[in-house]
Amino acid sequence: MRDVFELARSGAATPAELGYYFPAEFAPQESMWLSWPHKEESWPGKIDTIYAPYSQFVKELAASQKVNINVADSEMKAFALKHLKEAGVKLSNVTFHLFPTNDAWCRDHGPAFLINPEAEYKKALVKWEYNAWGEKYPPHDLDNMIPLHIATHLGIPSFRPGIVMEGGSVEFNGKGTLLTSKACLLNENRNPTLNQSQIEKYLRDYYGVNHILWVGDGIIGDDTDGHIDDITRFVNADTVVTVIEKNKSDENHEILEENLKLLKKMRLEDGKQLNIVELPMPGMVIWEEQRLPASYANFYIGNEVVVVPTFRDKNDQKALDILSDCFKDRKVVGIDSTDIIWGLGSFHCLSQQEPFVE
Repeated sequence: MRDVFELARSGAATPAELGYYFPAEFAPQESMWLSWPHKEESWPGKIDTIYAPYSQFVKELAASQKVNINVADSEMKAFALKHLKEAGVKLSNVTFHLFPTNDAWCRDHGPAFLINPEAEYKKALVKWEYNAWGEKYPPHDLDNMIPLHIATHLGIPSFRPGIVMEGGSVEFNGKGTLLTSKACLLNENRNPTLNQSQIEKYLRDYYGVNHILWVGDGIIGDDTDGHIDDITRFVNADTVVTVIEKNKSDENHEILEENLKLLKKMRLEDGKQLNIVELPMPGMVIWEEQRLPASYANFYIGNEVVVVPTFRDKNDQKALDILSDCFKDRKVVGIDSTDIIWGLGSFHCLSQQEPFVE
């Protein structure tokens, strides 16, 4: 058989054909990948306020697993180390990589890691194309190269489908089901020549899934055109948490009610109905007259901890309690994301998990 590196590079075989698949986020992780925030235009007038909560996020994860951080140069590394030391981060679990980026959103520009425990190379990745959510924030050339830098560093094959895809737009149960939104994946600013069935084929071929579920629209203020990681998340193989807005006068109410109705009709890859846990939305978070996409669904699941964005809101504790019930084997920690959300994303948007495989 031809070498998997050659197969990946030439496109002669897809990951699914070679037995690779994308594990669920709650599966064991080798590490978490981040790209250090540095683009002031993403947090105009406020970037200095995000480093404390960002470093707290790193601290929570690095306490029990490895964290990899992309930085542009030694100066940025020193700046990051200063903040991480101030936060009391376990630095023995942190590794810096001189992989420069345009921005910090590693969920979307980072690689999609795949595993196949039976293969010679048990881990591989997909290098999707990245166009900053439909060319909204150029330039994005450095971000688009991050998966290839990581593949080279790890010495693993990289598959290159040649279409635009973002990590925040897809959610997995690890058993063959993928959940996504029509608002994002069918948006003409991503892959205008592809229809729904063609996109589904890419999802099956490159994520190694066999069952695809679609919700509708995303929350107000989300500049990604409706990423699923602000709406509905798998917490185990057959259970999702999904955000709801009880205030009928809120713009999110109807959007999220419609998604809930769709979820109730869905079936998993084995034909079973989804278990659905409802998660409240925080009250509106406004900055400079702009409604921000604040959502408790943008949490990161680590090996021993789940980090949840909070917003100085009356629903913060309620959301943490609900998620604590969902993750009885992990510590659920809330970190104030009121400043971070000015960048229009939170902890899940900022991170990408690398799975563990024996």
